[in-house]
Amino acid sequence: MQKGQKEIPLSVPNLDMEIVDNLKECIATGWVSTGGRFITEFEQKIAKYAGTDDAVSCQSGTAGLHTALRILGVQAGDEVIVPTLTFIAAVNPVVYQGAYPVFVDCDEYFCIDTDKLAKFCDEECEFKNIKDAAGNVERKLINKKSGRRIRAIIAVHVFGNMANMEAVMGIAEKYGLAVLEDATEALGSYVTEGRYRGAKAGTIGDIGVYSFNANKIITTGGGGMIVSRSQKYLDQARYLTITAKEASPEEALHFVHNDIGYNYRMTNLQAALGVSQIDKLEEFISIKERNFNRYAKCLAGIEGLKLLAFIPTIRSNKWFYALYVDEEKFGEKRDALMHRLIDSGVQCRPVWKLTHTQKAYAEMQNYEIEKAYDYEKNVLNIPCSTNLTEEDVEYVCEIIKGR
Repeated sequence: MQKGQKEIPLSVPNLDMEIVDNLKECIATGWVSTGGRFITEFEQKIAKYAGTDDAVSCQSGTAGLHTALRILGVQAGDEVIVPTLTFIAAVNPVVYQGAYPVFVDCDEYFCIDTDKLAKFCDEECEFKNIKDAAGNVERKLINKKSGRRIRAIIAVHVFGNMANMEAVMGIAEKYGLAVLEDATEALGSYVTEGRYRGAKAGTIGDIGVYSFNANKIITTGGGGMIVSRSQKYLDQARYLTITAKEASPEEALHFVHNDIGYNYRMTNLQAALGVSQIDKLEEFISIKERNFNRYAKCLAGIEGLKLLAFIPTIRSNKWFYALYVDEEKFGEKRDALMHRLIDSGVQCRPVWKLTHTQKAYAEMQNYEIEKAYDYEKNVLNIPCSTNLTEEDVEYVCEIIKGR
C-alpha cells in the first residue's frame, strides 16, 4: 500500500463515545471484573432480543460452545457431527470434551449440507438399542466405521446465513441427537418461513451461542452469550461458567465448588460495551443490507464474479460478504485478486482452510466433502464493516474491476 492511499478494513467495530460513560462507571465503582450491573443488563437485553427467558454471558463464543457441549452430555469417546467449512473454534471444543468430530460438507450457503448429514446418519450409522452395565437399554446412533456413539450435531450459521434448521432438527429428532447452534456470526438473523418462522438464530436447537469478538456485528472486544429455551440448561451454564461455585451465602463465603467448572464469566467492562450496542443492532443490520446491495449492483454483470446471496428463507444479519471468483471466466485467480486488493489498501481474506485438513484433524473422519473445497479455493471475503460508506464500496469495486 502506498503512502496516503485509501485504507479500508475488512470488518471493524462500530463504537461511539456514548459507551465511555459506561466504562467510567465501571472504573468509578470498581466493578471491572466478573461482577457488576452491566453483565446482568447485557444478558437481559440479549435474552429479550433473542426471544428467550434468560441468557448467560461468557468469555468468548468458544467458551460458550465448550460449556454447551458439556451440558448436552458430550463425553470422552463420543462423536459430534460438524461442518468442515467453519472457523476452527467451532470444532475445537468437541476435542476439549475428549470427543471426536465427524466432518460433513457445506451447502451453497456455506452451512452444513443437511442432505449429506441425513445420508451419513441413514447409511453410515446404525440406530440400535444398547444395554449399559446396569442393564438399562438406550437407543443410540452408532457410527459403523468407528463404533462410537454420535451424540450431537453442531450447526454453524456461517457469515450470517443460517443452517437449514428444519432439516437439522428433523434429523436430530429421528436419531435422538442434541443440537448446538453456533450462532456466533448470526446474531440478528432469523427464519422467515416454515416450522420455525420468526425464530432467531441460536434459539431453535437445544443451546445456541453468540460471539462478541471485535469483528462481529456488535462487539465487547471479546465475550460470548449462551441462550436456550431450557432454563435447566441455562442454570447449568451459569453454574459452570463461574467455576461451579455454590451460590448459597455460607457456601459462597467459604468458596465451595461441588463440580469442575470453568473461569468463563464475562467481565463487567466487556458487558458495558455491549449494553449500548445491542440497542443499535437493527440499525447495523440495515447498514449491512444496504452495503450488500450496493456491492451487488456495482459488481453485477462482471463475468466470472458473483456476490453470493444469503438464504432466501431467512432475514440475515449479512455479517460477512462472500465474493466467488471463477478463475477461468474472470481471467484472474482468487488469490491474485486478493493481493491486488490488499496492495490497494483494501483488506480482504480467503475463506478458512477446511477444518478436516488442519493438522490436528487430518486423521479424523470426513464424509463426501466436495462443495467446501470449491469455496475454499474460490471465495473471497470483502470489506463489510457497518461504518463502510458508499464511497468505500465504490472504491473496492473499482479496484476489483481495474485488473
